[in-house]
Amino acid sequence: MAMDHGPLTGIRVLEIGSTVAGPFCGRMLADFGAEVIKVEPSEGDPVRTMGQQHDGHSLYAASIFRNKKLMSIDLRRPEGHALVRELAVKSDIVVENFKPGTLEGWGLGWEQLSSLNPRLVMVRISGYGQDGPYATRPGYGVICEAVSGMRHLTGDPDRPPSRVAVSLTDYITGLHAAYGAVMAIMARNVTGRGQFIDAALYECAFNFMEPWIPAFEKAGHVANRTGSRLPGSNPNNLYPTSDGSFILITAMADSLFRRLAQVMEQPGLAEDPRFAKALARNQNVEALDEIIARWTQSHPLAMLERKLTEAAVPATRIYTMADIFADPHYAARKSIVAAPDEAMGSVAMAGVVPRLSETPGGVRHAGRAVGQDTHAVLGDVLGYDAVRIADLVRAGVVACAEPASHT
Repeated sequence: MAMDHGPLTGIRVLEIGSTVAGPFCGRMLADFGAEVIKVEPSEGDPVRTMGQQHDGHSLYAASIFRNKKLMSIDLRRPEGHALVRELAVKSDIVVENFKPGTLEGWGLGWEQLSSLNPRLVMVRISGYGQDGPYATRPGYGVICEAVSGMRHLTGDPDRPPSRVAVSLTDYITGLHAAYGAVMAIMARNVTGRGQFIDAALYECAFNFMEPWIPAFEKAGHVANRTGSRLPGSNPNNLYPTSDGSFILITAMADSLFRRLAQVMEQPGLAEDPRFAKALARNQNVEALDEIIARWTQSHPLAMLERKLTEAAVPATRIYTMADIFADPHYAARKSIVAAPDEAMGSVAMAGVVPRLSETPGGVRHAGRAVGQDTHAVLGDVLGYDAVRIADLVRAGVVACAEPASHT
């Protein structure tokens, strides 16, 4: 089988999830060649209202809906459910993130769809999983991040928990879900049967709490917020510079700490019993951070970056998006790509990761208008003729959009 667009070429995905977690899962699969058919209502997926707009076009949707075929189906109507059922029968993977029980009420649950398509893999993303006492609770990413314990660790210890200004838990879960979908396809190649993936937002975020789970069970330790410092990895912190900025330095390994001490022109620090070994540094981190901060505060950021980089000590300024767009390493690796877009010409977005040497993925086009591919999908996948499609449009079951004009 040719893999013109990546190793998932030939895999058809029906994405009926919304907002971030489901669409990001679909985006990961589409980036590596899967044919992803995204279903959204005629008013558009809620993600189109998030983030920045450009001339009335959602920049967020342009990225998270990239490489997908976009069709619009009214999922509040039985006729819409019937269309999804037909598409699922012709798909390898279905991605959904409705509250558990919703799809079963529409006749589109796992048991119902797998009986029609035994090879189907179904990705089920929800707040709290498909079972358990919290299963029917509404589960937004930010809420489940709090339940996972991750939010408790985010921010400064003397302030309320903070957050990262992206839908972090949705992305974590979408990544787990895509990983699960590919594993299920690999298993299907052996068994001939599909399965469903139960990806819970709180649980996927909890998976990132790895060091603090046994720490509580064995030592009763409740991890807390530590600001810019990483507990148990020292030095690893933000330090002030003479020009009012900050530099991030991490030199946890003993060899790295010795190099840092040399750059600081304080080689004796590496022999000091408080700092010579990693475990000792963990016990004396306040004193160590104070010494490093006094040194960094006497030098400008650019000089610190240069001296530390020359000495092979990991250190950097905190990049803004403007820094990223101006950075030569980002440019050399083409980490930012220009996705073709019919309305805006092109849109900048993150390149495909991870990078596969033999079967890489790619960005073929930005996310399109609501319903832009409805007609093509109904015709090419389900074999509907123009008259039948027109009837569905008139009845409001589906919506079709013409390609956007170039501006």
